[in-house]
Amino acid sequence: MILSNLQNSARIEALHPLFKKFFDYVKSHDLLHTECGRIELDGDCLFINNVNPSCVKAEDQVLEVHRDYIDIHVLLEGEETVGWKALEDLQNERQAYQKEGDYALYGDQPTTYVTLRPGQFLIVWPEDPHAPLIGEGKLRKLVGKIRI
Repeated sequence: MILSNLQNSARIEALHPLFKKFFDYVKSHDLLHTECGRIELDGDCLFINNVNPSCVKAEDQVLEVHRDYIDIHVLLEGEETVGWKALEDLQNERQAYQKEGDYALYGDQPTTYVTLRPGQFLIVWPEDPHAPLIGEGKLRKLVGKIRI
């Protein structure tokens, strides 16, 4: 898991060939005032879900795990807490892995929490079970999906 400010994205762009394309797009477009929906940058290899979800209480949120995609969460508006727990420590499977949608869900409690503010991003790898959308009210955020 990596947490940082958008202005520092150059430090991690070498970690995946599509990271730079993602960050260049995010930094050069006014996505807060763009209609919500999927933005395709490279078909199913790189796309962005521009969303306006409602937050939930920490105790009501589940951990999600992906196998085929790296997520980059970029907060545009609001404040979001994301829980994390080590993959090897998960015990309470709620939804077995679904290839379509690339996710499995777990009812375990996170062991660590981070709070995102506008202009920050969080990268979660397949080994990073994460529980997003913890907080109050609605958010505007981007979820970049980068195929591994």
